[in-house]
Amino acid sequence: MSAQKDRWVSSLVFLLFCACSISRSRSASLQQEPSPQHYFSGLEAGKTSLAFFTPSVSLGTQPFLEQIENSAEALQDYGISVVKVNCPKEDVSRYCGKENALRKAFLFRGHRLIREFPTDALFGVNSIVANVLFALLFNEVKYVETLADFENVENVLKGKSNMVFAYVPATGTAEHRAVMEAAFVYGTIHQFVLTTEALLLKAISHDDPDVSSAWLLFCHCQRVTDPGQPCRRTALAQPLTLLNIHRHLKLMGAPLVTEVAEDPEKISTVHLQLGLPLVFILSQKETYEADRRTAEFVAWQILGKAGVALLSRDLVHLNVLHRSNVALKTPDEGMPIQYLVLEDTDEVITLVEDKNKVKQIQEDEQEEEEDEDEKENNNQDIQDDQVVEAVSRDKKRELPLDQILVLTEENFHSSLSEAAQTIVLFYASWEAVSLAVLRSYCEVASHLKGTPGVLLSRVNCWDWPGLCSQENVTQFPTIRIYKEGQQSVTYGGMWGAEELRSFILLSQVSCPLKLATMDEAEGYLRGEFPSELSSHHHTSLLGVFSTATSEAREAFEEAGNILSGHVRMGMYFEDDALALSQKYSVSPPALLLTRSGGRSVEGITLSKHSVQDMVQMIRYELLDIFPEITVPNLPQYLQLGKPFLILFSAGDISQVESKEMLKLAKGRPHQQFVACWLNLKKTPVGHGILRTYFSTTPSLPVLLWVNLHAGGQVFKFPSEQPITEMNILSWLEKLQAGLEIPSSTLSDEDWKPPLPAYDFLQMMEHPVPELSPHPRDTPAQHPPKSPGGDTAGGDTATREEPSRESTTEEVGSPGRDLRGTAPRLAARDKQGKRHSEL
Repeated sequence: MSAQKDRWVSSLVFLLFCACSISRSRSASLQQEPSPQHYFSGLEAGKTSLAFFTPSVSLGTQPFLEQIENSAEALQDYGISVVKVNCPKEDVSRYCGKENALRKAFLFRGHRLIREFPTDALFGVNSIVANVLFALLFNEVKYVETLADFENVENVLKGKSNMVFAYVPATGTAEHRAVMEAAFVYGTIHQFVLTTEALLLKAISHDDPDVSSAWLLFCHCQRVTDPGQPCRRTALAQPLTLLNIHRHLKLMGAPLVTEVAEDPEKISTVHLQLGLPLVFILSQKETYEADRRTAEFVAWQILGKAGVALLSRDLVHLNVLHRSNVALKTPDEGMPIQYLVLEDTDEVITLVEDKNKVKQIQEDEQEEEEDEDEKENNNQDIQDDQVVEAVSRDKKRELPLDQILVLTEENFHSSLSEAAQTIVLFYASWEAVSLAVLRSYCEVASHLKGTPGVLLSRVNCWDWPGLCSQENVTQFPTIRIYKEGQQSVTYGGMWGAEELRSFILLSQVSCPLKLATMDEAEGYLRGEFPSELSSHHHTSLLGVFSTATSEAREAFEEAGNILSGHVRMGMYFEDDALALSQKYSVSPPALLLTRSGGRSVEGITLSKHSVQDMVQMIRYELLDIFPEITVPNLPQYLQLGKPFLILFSAGDISQVESKEMLKLAKGRPHQQFVACWLNLKKTPVGHGILRTYFSTTPSLPVLLWVNLHAGGQVFKFPSEQPITEMNILSWLEKLQAGLEIPSSTLSDEDWKPPLPAYDFLQMMEHPVPELSPHPRDTPAQHPPKSPGGDTAGGDTATREEPSRESTTEEVGSPGRDLRGTAPRLAARDKQGKRHSEL
């Protein structure tokens, strides 16, 4: 083992010895107590124990028993014993006599009860250790929720002590445990502050932090002399583990600048011992004060990445060039000190950061090679962690569940007849996606409160598996709408609150809505809708049929049943239907279409009369000509299999750019690509997309050609040229001729979900054949080609309508297949008791 690794191991051993300063008993396994009386009589003052009470005949009924046993040794390090108490049948005490008490674990100090925990919250060793230490350190570790709370703590500490601020997305995770264990050791030296509020992290950080990852900041409040000055903050750049926190705190506790007066080869600081380089600022008597300020400035910039020392030439004889002003000593044994001549402090910072990046890449590659096989087999565990983290995160949030009726086997069928439209959410109370959808569902319930004829309800499939099986619920979450207790429609769209609310309200109206007179039909095209539809700015479709087109009319009606809740559809088939269709230059059967905010009516002849072709054609006609790309609608346009001509904007695009792009989108070449735009203010994920395309975010607006389906090449429209239809067409011709060089090329790695049950896009509506959004237009010129010689549309052929051979529509609820659920959680089916409600 190298000397550097020896130092790392020594540091870890030191930390563990600190954590184990409380004397350890010989046996760290789970202690068994025959009765509550025996347990309570043996409690000692000042001793801490975690106890859970269970019937003596049901040793394996508790789902957390195995994890509790595994946590016994870890808790013993902190002087906490873990005890299982067997409850006799005749015991009716507080801890044994009530079923709710049997679902909890209790933390005692002596005979005093400190905290009780629901057993389903203690889902792993990390969760148990984190929650128990959090309870013990309740008065030492402050929990803050707002920026004002954070600043109040910071102000109290200024000039007195430093602060360690930690953000964890959820309590009970490995990161939360690491923070609590560090607080147990360093809590007397620094003030630890914890939060799980993402908004607080964003308010504190000047950058755009990744709120899905844990963060730790060391706040240097002890150095602040003026109460009006803020505390400097140094972030932990490594993952939040106990060893990394210990390492970070050791570095923060080291002197900012070390003054040395001996041979640099003999110098050893905490930075070198922890595997970081040491930067020497070479000084002399005449420039000492300036050199000292320079050294302190550099030290703050590279704090946590390298150490800084001030080396006096007057006291140490150096056989180096007199003009050398910086020296770098690396922790690698046998490596000579590098003496350099640098122009400014930025070069010092770059030198350190570049070296760290190279070193980190080498370490990452080595770790990837060593753990490659292990990672392939751990996908299930990774997903399990995400599930239990979501359970922990959501259990602390109080949802307005009182607005949603709870359905059971006893009241399910009777409740369906209470309203004209009963919406039922089938979910599992411990499953991550279910909890996310439940939040959206509560928002919908708040918006629809008091809406006549609408009843929102829920069924916890964990508590009522027989009911869910009876209703043929094979995936969860699943949302169904029961109309007057009979016919049900399954929701198959996005899970956001707005999409759910729109689906519910649209489902109130017949689809298609049958119109009785010519005035009603024309009013429908003008936007005169029933009150249930007036607040929804969907594109409106009106099918016009004559008495001789019964086959097409029946297919249109069936398509309306399938698309109910997703589309606003009308239908007119009276004697004067021919006059109505001819007004818009089509003959029945025909489709009349008015877009949101549009003043014109498009007429489309229906030449194919099968239900699936009708459904697919309607879906394609709903696509916008020049859409704004958002997270919910992106899958619809990706399914086209075409390149994207996408305009990234920092806000709404100007009228001039919108007009030019719309002209281009309506033009004939648009059939071969999707012309669209993305508003980074409304869809912030666009920042990450641009960072993937470019090393730095380009100035906005920026127009890009991205061929995601063939080669992954990204071309950037010349920023010096105005965005006009003519300039864009000229640029596309250069792309076709191979005269443009791509700005970047995306990885051809096939991104797949680790488990089939997590392939949520596949669970959504099946892709339809590759068509142009507006198949009526016919191209009159060749499409642009990608530089590789392929057409920009790949192998997609332009067709006027969907093929009859397309896959039959499968209407199913998106969500998690029960068979793909994590084994650790699925094993709870063996329990005799139900999982508690949220």
